Amino acid sequence: MSKIDDLITKYCPDGVEWKDLGECGKIIRGKRVTKSQLNDDKKYPVISGGFKPLGYFDDYNREANTITIAQYGSAGYLDWQKERFWANDVCYSVYPNEGLNNRFLYFILSSKQDLIYSLKTNAIPAHLPQNLLEKITIPIPPLPVQEEIVSILDKFTALEAELEAELEARTRQYEYYRNELLSFDGKDVEWKALGEVGEFIRGKRFVRTDMVEEGYPCIHYGEMYTHYNIYATESKSFIRAEQAEKLRKAKKGDVVIVAAGETIEDIGKATAWLGESDVVTHDACFTFRSSLNPKFVAYFSRTKLFHDQIKKNISSGKISAINAKGLEKAKIPVPSIEEQERIVAILDKFDALVNDISTGLPAEIQARRQQYEYYRGKLLTFEHLTA
Repeated sequence: MSKIDDLITKYCPDGVEWKDLGECGKIIRGKRVTKSQLNDDKKYPVISGGFKPLGYFDDYNREANTITIAQYGSAGYLDWQKERFWANDVCYSVYPNEGLNNRFLYFILSSKQDLIYSLKTNAIPAHLPQNLLEKITIPIPPLPVQEEIVSILDKFTALEAELEAELEARTRQYEYYRNELLSFDGKDVEWKALGEVGEFIRGKRFVRTDMVEEGYPCIHYGEMYTHYNIYATESKSFIRAEQAEKLRKAKKGDVVIVAAGETIEDIGKATAWLGESDVVTHDACFTFRSSLNPKFVAYFSRTKLFHDQIKKNISSGKISAINAKGLEKAKIPVPSIEEQERIVAILDKFDALVNDISTGLPAEIQARRQQYEYYRGKLLTFEHLTA
């Protein structure tokens, strides 16, 4: 930080000028293309109102290293486009005037992401008015200061990108070994239908308004594909004890399987319940009770082999769902308990590396992100120029 301090002392000891974004840059809307014109085989991403490209187009209307802000959809979402792209008509592109470093402007705006989100309208659909965006005030230190700040913050973002790339690679490796270990190709192992080795017990209905801050532990089906992973020892939610008496529960060593969701991919994911107390289960979940290692079953539920088996038994509509008979038919390998435990121990190590928010790569990424945000806050705090 000493170099920055020296530069500030040299170039702007009395503070820096602040201007509205509309005074120090231009905001330009893109041009409409429709989904029918897009194809994944085409070259240029189409940036629209979402977090990811709408699709790919055979032409571009923006150069690489451009700041974008979603006007509709995820209105206010700020991003940095590293390659040429097509800006759709609900995407703003932001261009700084001379004297304002493009990447510096991106870091400034990213520090104001919450403010930008707050400017969107409450209309349906919500959108971000350009005139409000133009009124955001921007500090404009001398270019040598901007460039040094960019250099420092880019090092943080590069490190985070390296960690995210490693996490992606480890996740692919984990999925490969999980599928490999649980396919038992060429190995002499008995395969049995889930209905042969255990029983399915459907939960009973309760709604989110039944949940309380303290009470009897429960699992709502919507939490199964957003909160729970391979196993759980504590619940995220609770229900009143008197209501819990009338509902069905999973016991320690049972496996809770989600049976309904917005997409087919949501269905069938299982979590081994290892909590000391019982847990109430929702009627869009099944409890699977067997003598198999519960984590072994949960890991198997995440394999392509398992999902290929249950897909044909999933009904589609507003909500995709599967019944007990559809799950009972799926076959699972049944090696010895010792072999189940050996496989679980291997997969536990991979799972911790890619999913554990306290010790794995996600924890390291989170720590680096917090460090980046801390230094970004310090580096981008400027005094207003005194008269």
